[in-house]
Order: sequence, then C-alpha cells, then structure tokens
Amino acid sequence: MRLEKHLKPWLPLVLLLPISMTSSAYEAPFAVKEPIIDAVADEAVWQQAVWHDIDQLILGQQPSAEDFSGRFKVVWTKEHLYLLAEITDDILFDQHADPLKSYWDDDCLEIFIDEDHSGGEHQFNFNAFAYHIALDNQAVDIGPNYQDGQTQFLLLNQHVESRWQRQSEGDNQIVWEVRLEVHDASFSVSEASNSRVSLTDGKTMGFMLAYCDNDGSKEREHFVGSEAIKAVNGDKNLGYKTADVFGELRLQAKP
Repeated sequence: MRLEKHLKPWLPLVLLLPISMTSSAYEAPFAVKEPIIDAVADEAVWQQAVWHDIDQLILGQQPSAEDFSGRFKVVWTKEHLYLLAEITDDILFDQHADPLKSYWDDDCLEIFIDEDHSGGEHQFNFNAFAYHIALDNQAVDIGPNYQDGQTQFLLLNQHVESRWQRQSEGDNQIVWEVRLEVHDASFSVSEASNSRVSLTDGKTMGFMLAYCDNDGSKEREHFVGSEAIKAVNGDKNLGYKTADVFGELRLQAKP
C-alpha cells in the first residue's frame, strides 16, 4: 500500500459498518509456567494450544506455500499474552533502516488486539492496537495525529518482547515467539497512565494476526491474515483502521 493511501483521512464510520463476516474464535489456554521468548517453543504449554492458520489474503496475490505460509498459537498468564508463530518465508526483506519508515512494506508480523472487544475505529487512537513487529524485533503502531495534522508513528517496544529464528529442519521455516503486554484505550503517549490490564479467566478480546511479505520490491507483495475480511470499495486492508474485522480471543479458565 502506498504511503499517501495509508495516510488518507479517516473514512466515515458509516462506510465501515457492514464489513464484518463470520469471525474466528481463538482459544488461549492458561500457562502455569510462562514460556521463554527464545524462538525454541519447547515448553509443554504450547502443546495445549491449538494451531490457527494465517491464510486469508488482504492485499496482493495469494502467495504460494513456498513463498509464504503461516500458523500460530496463543497462551496467557495474568501478566502477558504469549504468541507462537510458525512462518514459512523464502526471502526475508528489511529495506528500511528507520523502523518508522514504511514499515508495512518490510517483512513483519502484525498483531491486532482490542482489549475490551468493543470494536470500532482505532487508526489514530488506542481503542485497539496494531503492532507491526519488524525483523529487528521493534514494534510500531500509529498514534494520535500531531497538532499540525501529520501522522504520528510510534515505537511501542515497551509493550512487546519478540524473537525469531530460522529452523534447521523445514524449508525456510521460522519460529517466532512474542510476549505482549495488554493495554486498554486509556494508553497515552504523552502522559503517565495505568493502561496495562491484568488478564483473567474467561476474558474475551478482539484479535487478529497477519504477516506482511516482501521478497525485494519497493512495496509489500502480499499481506495475509487470520480473518476473512469483506472488502469495502474493493479494499480489505481495514484492520489498522477498525477493530470490527478482528476475531475473538477467549482466555480459557485456569486448570
């Protein structure tokens, strides 16, 4: 997607209301012992979680399985969500040294989270988050506009711990682990806030996972997610604008 399109003024919400399709329900088991973020994924709790596919095309052409394929699991503790992704990507590409420059056109894992599952617009606020986690493990989202109207791109590395590595077995396979703090809509960039949320049995949140894939082009070639999104005016790339296209993540009760 071109930068000028990315920065268009927010479309009226009435245009986005009829976009929901049958959303997924993801279940995350409780982790008695928290996983170590080392891209090894040998903890027993990962065996309790169910795989979910990243296979719904959002932008570009549907990639071959060798070009990109992915799946993921989620578990939780009181303090964090933990995500394990298995990604097949034949070429890893990071063309921008500046983590805030056109980060969506580099290979990255994108985690969408809506803490209270309220849905709604979040492009320039923190009603929900869209964490773009780059190959250098830095996390970026969009914040409220600056006073002059320019878009504010933010590093939110304090929310995320991430590590990935290639595997010796499996063609071009990557194991990627993430530990994520969950924050509510009161999060503020400029002011101290108590926005971090403790996770509890039975809690539901809006959730979606996606992957930006680029094999060496100026712009990303594929954008693939875990949710089937109904296009609005031919556009399925709605997750960074509205949480209405997210699925539901359910935290399973402690054993």
